[in-house]
Amino acid sequence: MAKRDFYEVLGVQRNASPDEIKKAYRQLALKFHPDRNPGNKEAEEKFKEAAEAYEVLSDAEKRQRYDMHGHEGLRGTNYHDFTDVNDVFSAFSDIFSGGFGGTIFDEMFGATQRGRRRSGGQHGQPGSDLRVRLPLTLEEIATGVEKKLKVKRQKKCDTCNGSGARSSAGKATCPQCNGSGELRQVSRSMFGQFVNITACPTCDGEGRIVKDPCTTCRGEGRVAGESTIKVTVPAGVSEGNYIPLQGQGNAGRRGGPAGDLIVVIEEQPHSHFRRNGDDIIYDLLISYPSAVLGADVEIPTLTGKAKLVIEPGTPPGRMLRMRERGIPHLNSYGRGDQLVRINIWVPSKLNSREKELLKELAASEHISPNEDERRNADRSFFDKVKDAFS
Repeated sequence: MAKRDFYEVLGVQRNASPDEIKKAYRQLALKFHPDRNPGNKEAEEKFKEAAEAYEVLSDAEKRQRYDMHGHEGLRGTNYHDFTDVNDVFSAFSDIFSGGFGGTIFDEMFGATQRGRRRSGGQHGQPGSDLRVRLPLTLEEIATGVEKKLKVKRQKKCDTCNGSGARSSAGKATCPQCNGSGELRQVSRSMFGQFVNITACPTCDGEGRIVKDPCTTCRGEGRVAGESTIKVTVPAGVSEGNYIPLQGQGNAGRRGGPAGDLIVVIEEQPHSHFRRNGDDIIYDLLISYPSAVLGADVEIPTLTGKAKLVIEPGTPPGRMLRMRERGIPHLNSYGRGDQLVRINIWVPSKLNSREKELLKELAASEHISPNEDERRNADRSFFDKVKDAFS
């Protein structure tokens, strides 16, 4: 199938600057990243397509040849036609890796890229990543917590120590690739020599084959098992955040590096609170006399009980703020607040004495609103509606 125009792939103009090209590539790579689209072959192809376009358009010399001659102009250069997602990670280590000053890819996917690097000949095949969901209560999120997870995964075979061979002499150099793990196909054109490199299908890119397989793992170098893994969750995480545990995924085949374990945070519903960012909202139901006269009430917080002062004349719907009673800010100082929304309890059942008292109260001077107060209340209501839809 004919390749699409690289500028069209990245969605940039032909006169786009290097920064614009890099920004466009990052956005596409994030959108079609394998971790965000597990098992989606179409997304994987778009991921590789964007990487090919970026490799050419980010290089001044390749871009000039491409602008002059199109895709044919790339023949004879060191242009990389990506056949595997792992090739993308290997080719762009400057984008997919980094330490404390790392890139957006480190922030989004952390250590998962390191386990996905092509291992090279004679080192086995990398293991796959695993993903588990970790349900947490708001209390656990507010304080941070350490959890133990039981994970079913592929583990290194103890019998052969992960090699897949019964003995040290049980492996031999692959006869098809002569131990390189790669097959190279050279073609020539008017623009020069073009080399296509693919993984050797006989040894799966390892460079060696198992002649005498281990009887326990049947040459795989790994067996099915279960592990108990400890994970430390910092305070302040949110639904959908995840923690990558490097090397805790499936073991690689025949000595390859293990994948990562991705622990995805799942926030459980709370019986009292609703979370809004790092603030928590609590609906408090009080009586009409308490709202009019004021009261001291005890309410729940994430760390126990606390006393809240209701000022006289507090209307329904008012939000009272309890500072520093919410969720800690992740990776920074301070924490959110607890917001208490006032609601007035309207009883549905009254005895005769209560009805008499309310009738007497209704006839009092300051109990019912006058015309000015009604107009002000209506104006306030419509202002709130207008603000909500503006």
